[in-house]
Amino acid sequence: MPASVILESTFTCPSCGTSKTEAMPTDACLFFYRCTGCGTQLRPNPGDCCVFCSFGSVPCPPIQNAGGKNHCRGQA
Repeated sequence: MPASVILESTFTCPSCGTSKTEAMPTDACLFFYRCTGCGTQLRPNPGDCCVFCSFGSVPCPPIQNAGGKNHCRGQA
């Protein structure tokens, strides 16, 4: 994996505004995330491969490696 890939992203819940930094998997996309503030289960927005791409400060590593194109390796 190139050194320029960022492996942490800060989620911000669209329901309550809670933010939390999480480590991202390097080999798959995360399809569900439960907010630690309000308990809302987040799913990716239409057109996004994972919750990091929809609600994170940094897109997932597969998208970073693909130069922003949707080339995820699957969902975890």
